[in-house]
Parts: sequence; structure tokens; C-alpha cells
Amino acid sequence: MTLGLMPAAEPRPVVEDAPEGPVLSGVRCRACEHPVAVRVPRCPRCSGETESASFGPDGVLWSTTTFYVSSGEREAPYTLGYVDLDHGPRLLAHVDDGPELEPAVAERVRLTGRTPVGDPLVELVR
Repeated sequence: MTLGLMPAAEPRPVVEDAPEGPVLSGVRCRACEHPVAVRVPRCPRCSGETESASFGPDGVLWSTTTFYVSSGEREAPYTLGYVDLDHGPRLLAHVDDGPELEPAVAERVRLTGRTPVGDPLVELVR
């Protein structure tokens, strides 16, 4: 007997276009209101049912790191940061900081779309 393998779900958060700009399409728990960056049927905090929700486009940079070695389709250097979206979840995103800007913790950022490989992309709001 052979077991069929299910295709893996897309692990990246989904960024969609909205009138106010790109937003993260995730879920919020109906019971505890916990925001989640990916679409899951149950809340990871309380196991309650979730409903669709949009988050962003604005947030605060929580932490960053810059990579100086290319990885797969990502050309070095590139910066990743954890972003706390306003009234939403924390997500890992590429920071489009440009060569002259150095992102700092607690700076305001705005979700601007996706990278060519589909990762969330934010820019500093200065």
C-alpha cells in the first residue's frame, strides 16, 4: 500500500491589493480576537474558529537582519525584518531600505507588495 502525499500549503503570508494599498490577508479568532498572518481554520492560541481578516498596510519594525550571501532566488544583500502590523499579527518581510538607508527597530514601515518570489515587502516610512 502506498500513501499519497498531499501538496504542502503555501507557507508565506498572502499580500493582496486593496484600495488603501497592499494588505496582509490573514485571519482573526472569533473567540479571543488573536490575529494570525496565515489562513488557518483554528486559532493557535485558543483553538477557536477563525474568520478572514485584512491587516496593514502600516506597522512597526520589531527586528532586522541583513544577509550578505545569496540564498536561492534572493540576491545579496537583502534585509529581513519582523513587522508588527497595526492591529494585526507579526510577520517576517523583506525590508526595501535602499542602499543609503539603515533600518532601525521601532521605525514605521508600510507594506508595499511582494518580492518577485512572493515574499511580503515593506518600506520605511520617513
